[in-house]
Amino acid sequence: MGIFRFKKFSVKNERSAMKVNTDGVLLGAVMHISADDRTLLDIGTGTGTIALMAAQRCADLHAGKNLLAAGIRIESIDIDEASVLEARDNFSCSPWGEILHAFHCSLEVFAAQNERKYDLIFSNPPYFDCSLMAPEQRRNAARHTSCGLSYRELAEFASERLAPDGRLAIVLPADQENALLRHARMCGLFPQRLTRVRTVPRKRPSRVIAEFTRTRCAVPEECLLTIQDEGEYTSEYISLTRDFYLQF
Repeated sequence: MGIFRFKKFSVKNERSAMKVNTDGVLLGAVMHISADDRTLLDIGTGTGTIALMAAQRCADLHAGKNLLAAGIRIESIDIDEASVLEARDNFSCSPWGEILHAFHCSLEVFAAQNERKYDLIFSNPPYFDCSLMAPEQRRNAARHTSCGLSYRELAEFASERLAPDGRLAIVLPADQENALLRHARMCGLFPQRLTRVRTVPRKRPSRVIAEFTRTRCAVPEECLLTIQDEGEYTSEYISLTRDFYLQF
């Protein structure tokens, strides 16, 4: 697919097992990022798009300050070597290359080699548990939980590696929401915000962006995001993504 151009950065989109996609962009735009966040981790980075969006949002929050001097560090991991190499290229060509780091390893290996605590962990993980496998092995690994990473592993890792006030943000198919909430609760993580996403008003939500903390919330914040209505992007979707997409 060549190069995908955003307003403040571009993404080479050729070698990665998983290409730039709407799920990733929505997660990058929706997940809460605080000016106090210093350590961020993108698990299953692919092209590095979500990490780049996080870097742009950190830069906006710090209004021209040197992010490296402020102690901000965004790490990314992926089991696919070609994806990591492409993410590194995308990071180095961005305005925030000095704070972005990509590592070729599994989550298990990363956990064994690194004891850092994170203010924010985020992921657009594989989610086709039992669906028909695609013919290309690298794409399978990026899309199917049977090939490795699952939301269960993410929740278990986050329960160990989140800072005391840290957050976990995941985008998944809406039909996996209840299972995700149950497993997160078993790991001591509780939903703070649930953003359900539907393509058009007449359809049910197809995705959920779930954000968790260690603090139990009596009533999590819930919202419904509609992407298009009558063939046009909705004002809420445009408002959410206008800092990134060129067409807005």
